[in-house]
Amino acid sequence: MPFDSPTVDARRRQVAKRLERDGQPNRSLRIPAERWRFRIRGLVQGVGYRAGCCRRAQELGLAGWVRNCSDGSVEVQAEGDEQRLTELRVWCEGGPPGARVDSVDGSRVATTGADWFEIRPNHFQGGALTR
Repeated sequence: MPFDSPTVDARRRQVAKRLERDGQPNRSLRIPAERWRFRIRGLVQGVGYRAGCCRRAQELGLAGWVRNCSDGSVEVQAEGDEQRLTELRVWCEGGPPGARVDSVDGSRVATTGADWFEIRPNHFQGGALTR
């Protein structure tokens, strides 16, 4: 699902209403300062890397996604403040138990305003998506 779809706008409104009703600050709807993309290489598929990354990103309050790539790497895009993104990168450099991370390449990309983090289907070159 694209981050700029009408469904995302509806979800943002729903979350904003709930937060106003509960009297909690509306932190999740702020436009994030930055969005970073990581490509993690090594033994990072079949070891719970995506699930662990998703948990850590959610604990940090980041938005974005993680997915496996056809070359055996894992791709992550996350947005939020620089400190929390740095903490996620540190986690990515170690990964979950059983992973062996050889490298983490990072770059900045345009923010999307997403407000949740998810595991996406695997991405294979040529545009074919699988689970």
